[in-house]
Amino acid sequence: MPPEKLAFVGGTGPEGLGLAVRFAAAGHAIIIGSRSLERAQEAAAKVRAKVPQAQVEGRLNQEAVEAGEIVVVTIPFGGHRDTLEALAPAIGAKIVIDVVSPLVFEGGQVRALAVPEGSAAQQAQALLPQAAVVAAFHHLDASSLMRIEKPLEADVVVCSDHPQAKLRTMALAEQIAGVRALDGGPLANSRYLEEFTAVLLSLNKNYRAHTALRIMGIARAGSGPRRGGKSAQR
Repeated sequence: MPPEKLAFVGGTGPEGLGLAVRFAAAGHAIIIGSRSLERAQEAAAKVRAKVPQAQVEGRLNQEAVEAGEIVVVTIPFGGHRDTLEALAPAIGAKIVIDVVSPLVFEGGQVRALAVPEGSAAQQAQALLPQAAVVAAFHHLDASSLMRIEKPLEADVVVCSDHPQAKLRTMALAEQIAGVRALDGGPLANSRYLEEFTAVLLSLNKNYRAHTALRIMGIARAGSGPRRGGKSAQR
């Protein structure tokens, strides 16, 4: 696929930074957005340290969104609504990849939060009615993303109500070494992706591991959805 210009809203956090490093290594142009220009520039320097040839810069969130072709949202859920409401005019009709999982940590445990719209991604679509919102990348471990010398060996399930935006996101996901992208259906299914993040984080804690999602029973070659239901099966 041709290089994309990716604007990260909240790219200074672990997940956003890890994805930025991987996509920079794949040859995409990266714009790290933040409410603080200093933090955005520091994050850009971290990406460049991992990928010396990276095309990366740090800007304020609105400037990043205006310059990007695809917007990647990796902020904590607590700031999700206010941030997207403020950025809606700048985002317009762009593709928005929402990586946010609404979670809360209490007493050493993690649990998923209920979202009135159904999921963080559905909330994003409600706040950004012109945009093509896609839910993806929830289950890629941030520390594993930063180890760019190692393939991830993981599946990324992608949900959206916008077919072309979904396909473009799936193609982008497979630019990460070892990742297979799978069509997870409509945006309503993003709720289950977000909630399952709590399970993976609990597994990481209980087993001191860095887990990832892998779906069995789907061949690597031609991994797109099959057409025709039972008649397509041999």
